[in-house]
Amino acid sequence: MMKYFLFIYLVLTTLLFPSLAAGNTNCVSCHEQAVSDWQQSDHAKAMDVASPKTVLGDFSGVEVSHYTQMAKFYRREQKFRITFTEADNTKDYEVKYTFGHYPLQQYLIETSEGKLQVFPFAWDARRREEGGQNWYPLYAQEDIQPNDRLHWQQPLQNWNGMCADCHSDGLIRNYSVKTNQFDTSWDNINVGCQSCHGKMDDHGKKASSSEAESGKALVINNALSVDEQKALGQWLLGEGEKIASWHGAPRDNQFMDTCFACHSLRTPITDGIDPNAAFLDQFVPFLLAPPLYHADGQIKEEVYVYGSFLQSKMYAAGVNCLDCHDPHTMKVKVQGNGLCLQCHSSEEYQQDAHIRHEINSEAGQCVSCHMPETTYMGVDARRDHSFKVPRPDLSAKYNTPNSCNGCHTSQSSSWAAESITEWRDGAALPDASQEDFLALMHNGSLPIGRHFSLIKNEEISVIGRASAIAMLPNSVQQLSNNEVAPWVNSQHDLIRLAVAGIGQLLPVEERLKSYKRLLEDKYKAVRLTAANHLLDAGLQNQAAFKQALDTLLKANEVSMWRGESALNQSMVYLQLGRLQETLDSLRHGIAVDPYFEPNYVNLADVYRNLGQGEKEAQTLAQGLDKNPTSAVLHYAHGMHLIRQQKKSDAIKALQQAVKLAPENVQYVYVYFLALDSVEQTKKALRELKLALRRYHYHPQLLQLGSNFARKMNDAKALTYFQNAQRKTANE
Repeated sequence: MMKYFLFIYLVLTTLLFPSLAAGNTNCVSCHEQAVSDWQQSDHAKAMDVASPKTVLGDFSGVEVSHYTQMAKFYRREQKFRITFTEADNTKDYEVKYTFGHYPLQQYLIETSEGKLQVFPFAWDARRREEGGQNWYPLYAQEDIQPNDRLHWQQPLQNWNGMCADCHSDGLIRNYSVKTNQFDTSWDNINVGCQSCHGKMDDHGKKASSSEAESGKALVINNALSVDEQKALGQWLLGEGEKIASWHGAPRDNQFMDTCFACHSLRTPITDGIDPNAAFLDQFVPFLLAPPLYHADGQIKEEVYVYGSFLQSKMYAAGVNCLDCHDPHTMKVKVQGNGLCLQCHSSEEYQQDAHIRHEINSEAGQCVSCHMPETTYMGVDARRDHSFKVPRPDLSAKYNTPNSCNGCHTSQSSSWAAESITEWRDGAALPDASQEDFLALMHNGSLPIGRHFSLIKNEEISVIGRASAIAMLPNSVQQLSNNEVAPWVNSQHDLIRLAVAGIGQLLPVEERLKSYKRLLEDKYKAVRLTAANHLLDAGLQNQAAFKQALDTLLKANEVSMWRGESALNQSMVYLQLGRLQETLDSLRHGIAVDPYFEPNYVNLADVYRNLGQGEKEAQTLAQGLDKNPTSAVLHYAHGMHLIRQQKKSDAIKALQQAVKLAPENVQYVYVYFLALDSVEQTKKALRELKLALRRYHYHPQLLQLGSNFARKMNDAKALTYFQNAQRKTANE
């Protein structure tokens, strides 16, 4: 009788929750509550087949226009369809899948067999009172044309490569470089049990009936149950303490690697996500750097949670995702300030003296000050997880946002800073030790002594110190083994990853000392990054290098559906002297991603070194045809023309490069040299003087101006440039 009841239950579950059918029904019988909770999560609605039950958008025939684009959303024969006009071309598409559900829902179009692209209009799923329930363009301020990398049919809008692995269980991209096709597969269409727990094929056999009856649900990555975790330890507020501390067995937060796999900005180095594998064995994460982050580490671009959370004092103290988020609904465990008061004393923090706003108002919520929101994709407001104290006193100096002026928009940051100083009654502001980090992030470099001190400062988060290491090329031209050895041997994974990425600062003989040991690091991300900097070190016959190189080549191949990975692969092959594979990689990159300019430039450069000038010219012409507003291609074309002694034509090309990239000192420097080479030194001198302020009196341009002045016997101009040089040197 029990078996019959279970059969009926599973059938009903599959009918009520069709997204369970593929891979989660075997979990329901023992973990009914966990599955019920999961159904409330965003994970459960990450992706689905387009149907009346899953499509939220208005497909009643409504028409929406945006610049030169017009879309009509309608239904025909139970299918959801879109008639789309752009660039005077009209096509009709069938919606294959929904993507997400709130606060927006996107729609996937199969543009060729197995290849899905994200349609450029999304449905605002918020309530009408919040401005929702309408169609809107994802790039509201731009008219994205078909020859733009951001166009919806280009690689950067490709579901298979850009989005898929985080929206479905057990997804494998299966991209073939040879055929330029995807054969993508998944085990379950949305983010279900398997994405966090793995397949657990033999779990049902091992689980006893008593476990099933007690409803013990495994927490992410096969960790202990919540009750068992509490038995081993918990956060407790001691007498007189303001913030709770962990009491019990040391925490093992390694399971968060599974969360980070999707909630981070990262480059994949494997095909698909294995929830039982370490994060750094599957991804190379982006560290903190402008323009992704503000100078103080607050999120700026769409970087997700990893980079901000790792900066936080909470992460350093051992707080993990499940301290705040339910493991299955993924919603916060307690609404309002109660969530923070789990660990922060209400006698200290839930008080007027601390909050300084009406406690029951929106401004009185902890998250309003310590987790400000940034809106992405038009309507998706996401909170910063670095939990910073608002510092309006830094906003004017470093152009950083602050929560105070996020609400008090009519007031200045100085007003906000004065208010906080008054509240603190003269007490020191927190995070004073991080001033050099802000200066580095804001300016891009530091005096080398301060830069090294910043890296050694253990009051800075590990990801902050690692980011400072990654930015060393901006502050120093060369390093020695003695300087990098402590980082190579660091216990911190991100420190080792960061130093692996700056191998170019070490002369080859220095790289063959401690740096070489990174080839045997426990994580793939570190090993392949180091291998990329040891291609010219003569290690081709050493086993550790061979294995790391193989990992590097496979990692590049995983993402060769886009131009960047093809470029990276070509550079590896070029350093290895594998010329044909270099050419093949660059040609492939151009074929799959024609609006990514660097592949044209590098391919032309390879042809130039081979003495194949005609192919060099053809490649540059092809690149300019696809990318007529590319500064780097106009510059490369100008250099080619100079070598061909076509100096007048070269000047036109270089002038165009300067116009398109007016901040690039190299372009304008070569342009002035080209003018000089055709006896237009007087014109070059005149234009150079006018351009100096725009280029912040760059030393290279000041020296060039002095040379031109001497050549023209222009004493007045020479004095001008020499005075400018002295003034710049003294600043």
